[in-house]
Amino acid sequence: MSAAKGPLQQNTAEPISWNFKLLAQHELGGFGGMGEGMSVQKTKDGRRIIWLAHESAPKNFTGVDVSDPRKPKVVVQTDLPASHMRSNSLETAGDVMAVAYQTQKVGQQPAGMELFDISAPEKPRSIGFFDTSGPHSRGVHQLWFCDGEYVHMASGAPDFEPSNPLDDQFYRCIDVRNPSKPVEVGRWWLPGTRRGDNVAPPQRHPLDKGFRAHNTNVYPQKPDRLYLAYIDGGMFIMDIADKSKPQVISHWTNSPPYTGFMHTVVPMFNRDLLIVTDESTEQSAKDWPKLIWILDARDEKNPISIATCPLPPVDAFRNRGGRFGAHNVHENVPLPTAWNSEDIVIGTFFNGGLRAYDISDPYQPKEIATFVPPAPNGTPAGAVQLNDVFVDEREVVYTVDRHTGGLYILEKDF
Repeated sequence: MSAAKGPLQQNTAEPISWNFKLLAQHELGGFGGMGEGMSVQKTKDGRRIIWLAHESAPKNFTGVDVSDPRKPKVVVQTDLPASHMRSNSLETAGDVMAVAYQTQKVGQQPAGMELFDISAPEKPRSIGFFDTSGPHSRGVHQLWFCDGEYVHMASGAPDFEPSNPLDDQFYRCIDVRNPSKPVEVGRWWLPGTRRGDNVAPPQRHPLDKGFRAHNTNVYPQKPDRLYLAYIDGGMFIMDIADKSKPQVISHWTNSPPYTGFMHTVVPMFNRDLLIVTDESTEQSAKDWPKLIWILDARDEKNPISIATCPLPPVDAFRNRGGRFGAHNVHENVPLPTAWNSEDIVIGTFFNGGLRAYDISDPYQPKEIATFVPPAPNGTPAGAVQLNDVFVDEREVVYTVDRHTGGLYILEKDF
């Protein structure tokens, strides 16, 4: 499809590429089912390695040399310790990588967070493990680690019994300044989600994906603020000046009437905006619409929705296979290897592909680029399921498929 035709012909079954150019695809040795952990490391010998978390067993993480983005090369691929685990999330800070471990059922081990020395990418070396397993815990689903000092994560704990089994993960802050001995310094959960709270449990949503933490973003521009997405509980801006006692500043939710699963909160500090995504979790758009929301955050005690990014047309994607709707966005990760923009939002939409939006006018966001590859080889979904996106400081765009497609590397033309 030519750039001149724009994104309007999205009802076609053909590949769509508008203002994105595919440089390379790598199926990662037949293990192309990828999660939502992506981070770029610059090595001491000048190489550029993108680290990728796998969506499920048997693989743990993969390191790909993308120094030449047109010729990606796998340098290491590791196995999980057990088949009942997944390592859906990872982050790097310098030559240290944190990896989240979640089990299929509560009580299984190992569950928690592992730290690796990746100074020699071909030989990642374990340097610390934080155990979060327990009778009511599946471990860690998502983590944030950018400053080399603290891991912020959505996790269960051995001493946390949820009031509902779906509410088993909450916010935890882990001090990793001594990486061989990680220690918890603070935690917070939505009142009512722990058995024994003196608050009534929250009212369940019709699709009921749980009142539990997901993304736990903290940025150096405001290191005393946590931007916490809490799935069916909406999102919270938290004061973490005292990490041992996180305090709620404000809460915003769109559900009901929407269908929950708030996933990511990205602050645009210079513009007093928040970018908030909900995740599509149902097949064939049964939870449509799943959106990227824009919030006015001039008053952080009272964030207000002012717009949503335009969705691809549901009738063009509903029956393609798998999920359709928003998931994650490039999160302006505060690393020297990450691109940062407060005017452009780039997000994944599962079978709706990758979409870029110009939000220079936050009341009228406009789609400016689209990439929807054909169904990857062997996918059980019948269509691509683009799961996550990361943009490096060269403005090279990386996105991954949830099932078999592996890594796609793109050049942007906007």
